[in-house]
Amino acid sequence: MQRYSILWADDEIDLLKPHILFLQQRGYDVHPVNNAREAVELSEGRHFDVVFLDEHMPGMSGLEALTQIKNQKPNVPVVMITKNEEERIMEEAIGAKIDDYLIKPINPSQILLSVKKLLDNKRLVQEKTTLGYQQEFQKISLSFLDNLDHNAWADVYKKLVFWELQMADSDNDGMAEVLDMQKSEANANFCRFVKRNYESWLNNPNIEKPLLSHQVIKKKVFPELNKDRSTFLFVIDNLRFDQWKVIETVLAEYFNTDQEDMYYSILPTTTAYARNAIFSGLLPSEMAKINPDLWVGEDDDEGKNNFEAEFLEKQIRRNNLNIKHSYHKIKKLEEGRDLADSVTNLFGNDLNVIVYNFVDMLSHARTDMAMIRELAPDESAYRSITKSWFVHSPLYDIFKKVAERKARVIITTDHGTIRVKRAFKIIGDRNVNTNLRYKQGKNLGYEGDKVVEALKPERFYLPKSNVSTTYVFATEDQFFAYPNNYNYYVNFYKDTFQHGGVSLEEMIIPLVFLTPKDA
Repeated sequence: MQRYSILWADDEIDLLKPHILFLQQRGYDVHPVNNAREAVELSEGRHFDVVFLDEHMPGMSGLEALTQIKNQKPNVPVVMITKNEEERIMEEAIGAKIDDYLIKPINPSQILLSVKKLLDNKRLVQEKTTLGYQQEFQKISLSFLDNLDHNAWADVYKKLVFWELQMADSDNDGMAEVLDMQKSEANANFCRFVKRNYESWLNNPNIEKPLLSHQVIKKKVFPELNKDRSTFLFVIDNLRFDQWKVIETVLAEYFNTDQEDMYYSILPTTTAYARNAIFSGLLPSEMAKINPDLWVGEDDDEGKNNFEAEFLEKQIRRNNLNIKHSYHKIKKLEEGRDLADSVTNLFGNDLNVIVYNFVDMLSHARTDMAMIRELAPDESAYRSITKSWFVHSPLYDIFKKVAERKARVIITTDHGTIRVKRAFKIIGDRNVNTNLRYKQGKNLGYEGDKVVEALKPERFYLPKSNVSTTYVFATEDQFFAYPNNYNYYVNFYKDTFQHGGVSLEEMIIPLVFLTPKDA
């Protein structure tokens, strides 16, 4: 076990010998001094793992010593020990970045607890996390043998994400690998579940089914509208559940999470299909039939999501709602800043919809830009870069202003993404779409059954360009690749984040309800 070195400064250090002996017997090296100046000098020339400072010492005070030690070695943990319970003293210590605060008289157990919290915290947390996951592992694996419904699959995914986040800072690569394998096993079983049930969800009104993209606004957003306050619906595109969880930690300063639901994205899990379904309240073939002027097909070069505001307007009228609403889509940093500056103008509306495109741009940039590939080589880094972006984004500023005005907030997305690792060979003509996770066209050629097929697109409520059009969706962590230039194609796209197919990450997505604190 590593031996830690402790510097302890107290003008009555001789009276603390029993405490020092207690720590030494437990493997800690303690260096006692009886004044703050000596503590500062010692800390300059030597490394200590933690410093204990008495707040009230003759000459230089503990608070003065704290400032000097932190200026020179900001990462060294410092514990302030004091008889004084004045709030001012505590605030000064906290403001000077104290790491712990103990009130005299202290006992040896208090000291040991503080040391362990500061020095052994990571190891103890890792051990507890590993033990917890080991106990949960078998329960999760056994659940795959059951006939899970859509709610149970959402719970399985939540559990896997929970343990993934718990292990994100762990050095236990072995357990992380086990979790990754279990997640792959879960995805394989989930894809079989979707293959068996998806068509029935759309066509059989008498079966239990998940909430789907086209039902979100009618069933979950409209009932939240309250004439006494404004409701903001944020659609942060391409936001996976694990990314939401890291953003939630940032928003927790301003909002309480009232409800954390999950819903299922329709297929294909892309912006053109899933997000249009959210705003129209219709499935893709219904959009193409009812609003042919707004629906943009695969064979059109026009942007696929240029008419979300119009779709939303029609859905509001179809539901006979007499509400005042707004719609904003943010695709550039400047647009986000402009909205943050003008968001106060929106609080007179019953409903404000804000679509934020950054996460989608990040995932695609990761494919195209070497720098982003370096910054986000895996899920943990992808979450980290998402959180970093969010904290420094105009979107965060918008959330803070919404919290100030006590408005209701709903956060969701249109679909998630999965990091693809394995290529699946497919053949198609030049008119086949370019998405790596689903293909639409005629005469699609492929071997194997590890795909979800829509040989009758009308059963999937998908539009057909011609009578022989079919769709095929990649499952698990696969991506479609053409035989021509196969090796180059595989090397270029392997380990990139893609969407459009069938996986836990793409289909099971967050729908979260927040209330500003003290609202």
